Amino acid sequence: MPNIEIYSSPLCGYCSQARKLLHDKKAEFLEIDILLSPAKREEMNLRSNGRNTVPQIFVNDVHIGGYDELHAIDQAGKLDQLLAKDSLVS
Repeated sequence: MPNIEIYSSPLCGYCSQARKLLHDKKAEFLEIDILLSPAKREEMNLRSNGRNTVPQIFVNDVHIGGYDELHAIDQAGKLDQLLAKDSLVS
């Protein structure tokens, strides 16, 4: 399984949608709550090239983007492949 990390906050609707989509795909992920940790928010900003909205999603240390990008990958039929492998599908 790929290493999936999601930077999120508890009251974020898009974060909830991203979690639901990944749960529906039976994907395991690490959720990083940036609300409680300013250091994690800064880490997220650095890793995502300055993006400061949540969620920010990474698969195998590659920045996927937010929920919209995750959903677009799913709609394109590539999310299952992405979650089944240890590398990104282009």
